[in-house]
Amino acid sequence: MAGKWVRMVTAQTPTNIAVIKYWGKRDETLILPVNDSISVTLDPAHLCTTTTVAVSPSFDQDRMWLNGKEISLAGGRFQSCLKEIRSRACDVEDEEKGIKIAKKDWENLHLHIASYNNFPTAAGLASSAAGFACLVFALAKLMNAKEDQSQLSAIARQGSGSACRSLYGGFVKWIMGKDEDGRDSLAVQLADEKHWDDLVIIIAVVSSRQKETSSTSGMRETVETSLLLKHRAKEVVPKRIVQMEEAIKNRDFASFAQLTCSDSNQFHAVCLDTSPPIFYMNDTSHRIISVVEKWNRSEGVPQVAYTFDAGPNAVMIARDRKTASLLLQRLLFHFPPNAETDLNSYIIGDKSILQDAGIQGKEDVDALPPPSEIKDNIPSHKFRGDVSYFICTRPGRGPVLLSDKSQALLNPETGLPK
Repeated sequence: MAGKWVRMVTAQTPTNIAVIKYWGKRDETLILPVNDSISVTLDPAHLCTTTTVAVSPSFDQDRMWLNGKEISLAGGRFQSCLKEIRSRACDVEDEEKGIKIAKKDWENLHLHIASYNNFPTAAGLASSAAGFACLVFALAKLMNAKEDQSQLSAIARQGSGSACRSLYGGFVKWIMGKDEDGRDSLAVQLADEKHWDDLVIIIAVVSSRQKETSSTSGMRETVETSLLLKHRAKEVVPKRIVQMEEAIKNRDFASFAQLTCSDSNQFHAVCLDTSPPIFYMNDTSHRIISVVEKWNRSEGVPQVAYTFDAGPNAVMIARDRKTASLLLQRLLFHFPPNAETDLNSYIIGDKSILQDAGIQGKEDVDALPPPSEIKDNIPSHKFRGDVSYFICTRPGRGPVLLSDKSQALLNPETGLPK
């Protein structure tokens, strides 16, 4: 192990959006939930965390940088993940660099970690889920740990509950488990991202500010004060989980949409049932729900599902590309960009949906007719500037290693941020 060397691994991990929500822990330290949950993994091309982990005998302490800023690793959640992974480290031999690390050496070696989110942190877009999943996945590769994705998910869960679901692509279930030590509280893949590749996802970023009530404290207050949560966890979610698994398996969009919208609304009802009440959605969130509900009702069958996590941002899942282009027309009609906002930065991700919607410039947005479902009503009010931007994406794959050295966030010579 002697000599001055740096060994590095870089990984990329997607974020996920729950369609059957996780809210409430039965064990705060191990992060064990009060119910199962199901999520869709989002395409990492548009929403992901990239993490580089490095080890070297020249490092004198564990250090971490998030989006270029050094942050403390003293928190219990980071320490849990580091401890769990270090205990599973195996011998590592890197012939190219002439590095040998014995299993027992890992306890005395320090790590440098650099992580970058290509989307706002702590704004209700599950940045901590992607972050902890990426950290655990990258460290497992660095330390040659032999655990499979499901076992790694149980470690990522100790950093952030929903992180366990980001260790797989496609459709993922977090099984709440029964054991007190949490070993059976882990994620399994229900179907990969190719299983239902018609789906298109549009996210309205209503606010990229940090939320007033963090998920952690919000959940704690809900568990302590909400009777509705007890009913939800015991009576409602177990049935919905079975129905949602069935809907995903059969690609039954009508059932999928109905369950997704109902579960999102019940989650926010539970937040309102908390004392003091928690408000994650705002007026813009409510207006988006109204736009989708009116359209779904006028069509007679659901075209779009909506879901909101612990924040005001709307995640809308359209049944196919054609529907997504019609959804985008409606969203741009009601929520056009500010005069100074460029359309290119207002719609990000998969911009081809703009072309499908027949929109090339802002003049096309201004020329959009009112959607047919509001024609008979009084001219509709426009909420210009109420949405920061839209992200067009789709279900995506799970974590991957990045072999391209230029994508590493740490310098291969020094192990410090580039």
